[in-house]
Amino acid sequence: MGPSRNVSILLIVPALLVVAVLFVYPLGFSLVGAFQDKQSAWTLANFGRAWELYRLDTAFTLVIIFVSCLLIALFSIAIGGYLTLGESRVAKAILGFVYRWPLFIPFIVAAQCMRTFLARNGTMNMTLVYFGIIDLESAQSFLDWRGIVLTFVWKQTPFVALMVAGAMGGLDRSTIEAARNLGASRLRILVEILVPQVSRTLAVGLVLSFVTMMSVLSVPLMLSGQSPSMLTVNMAWRINSVGDYGTANALGFVSYLMTGFAAWFYLRHGLREKGAQ
Repeated sequence: MGPSRNVSILLIVPALLVVAVLFVYPLGFSLVGAFQDKQSAWTLANFGRAWELYRLDTAFTLVIIFVSCLLIALFSIAIGGYLTLGESRVAKAILGFVYRWPLFIPFIVAAQCMRTFLARNGTMNMTLVYFGIIDLESAQSFLDWRGIVLTFVWKQTPFVALMVAGAMGGLDRSTIEAARNLGASRLRILVEILVPQVSRTLAVGLVLSFVTMMSVLSVPLMLSGQSPSMLTVNMAWRINSVGDYGTANALGFVSYLMTGFAAWFYLRHGLREKGAQ
């Protein structure tokens, strides 16, 4: 028992060191730096500067993330619902194969693809012009907040849909068949039977997506050069262009609070459900 336990500890140590060096130390350094000036004196000036310069960007970031999460939830439920309730085997096979593709594409590649697709003279507009749906003069660029939302939704929907579809597929089919026998439509079965039973899985996927999207720099940086922008862009600019680590750390602290609140809300909701059972 003793040697086996020692071996287990030795196997865990490298992973713990990686987490400590690459995550815990930078996190602690950033949190402390948010409350210090360049002379390492304690101050709240960094937060005052962050509020003065970037309060609109903070609200913009929250709106982008919440809209993206809402659309991700809707598309994930729709995909999972069709994979569970759909009757066409061919359509289900094609959908099950295609929707997973963005999982294997890095965010920076996704952003570059969307730059080509959503530009004024990009693939989307040129296709619409070719089919006579719009004319070239009325084409507009989507390289703004809409492009950011579309990229986030396209990239994160497969991740959440995979979880939701798996949870729906593991449910007891007898309730679904009973509802069908009583004349319930597929939409009603999806909304009233499937979604409530997979809500916890959906919440986990959305919280993880929320944290992921909050940390992405490449997408807002490459798709929108407008103001306001997302906090990741602001942090990168304060460090690379101004050398102001204090304000950047303060913005990072605000991001930690946002993601922490999302995690707290999910945990609180989960504990409340367990207590009710």
